[in-house]
Amino acid sequence: MSAESNRRHWFLREALAKQKEEGLKRRLVGFEITERGIARDGQEVVINDARVGKVTSGSPGPYLKKNLGMGYVPTEFATPGQPLEIDVRGKMVGGQIVPLPFYKRAK
Repeated sequence: MSAESNRRHWFLREALAKQKEEGLKRRLVGFEITERGIARDGQEVVINDARVGKVTSGSPGPYLKKNLGMGYVPTEFATPGQPLEIDVRGKMVGGQIVPLPFYKRAK
């Protein structure tokens, strides 16, 4: 390994140790939209009238016949069934957190 590579690994190790000590502040969760609308990248996640996170991706799920998405929320809200809203161009659209993966193929 080069000196540059060793330095990079040292910084990563330090950051991971700090994260392990303090715990995670947010989690990536999956959600389904229960109302008419599609969540898109960058839109805000609202829980209990507070803007708590951002959507990382969202689209229709044709096979499941649902509009799905993923986003980051604080760990205390990252439980399946947690109701949420997405700010879709100024309109609040309801949804709920669901477990990932959205679909698991039968063996």
